[in-house]
Amino acid sequence: MQIGTEIAEGRMDLLIFFWDPLESQPHDPDVKALLRVAVLWNVPVAMSESSADLLLLGLAQGDYQRRVPDHSNYRANWARS
Repeated sequence: MQIGTEIAEGRMDLLIFFWDPLESQPHDPDVKALLRVAVLWNVPVAMSESSADLLLLGLAQGDYQRRVPDHSNYRANWARS
């Protein structure tokens, strides 16, 4: 929940989240919620060593600028429903 809050408040620009795919995860709903928030706010996510390497190498080039989506229309329409 705390990480999701950091993402939603614009204080996190990327997420590296390693987990063990060979074990069942008792916190699976929390993980899915975190990934949903990351996708909603267009935050790059790495869940393996290879994807983390690529993400960090891309950031090291210095030309990446994350585009934060504008969800105001969605929120306005949802409030009217």
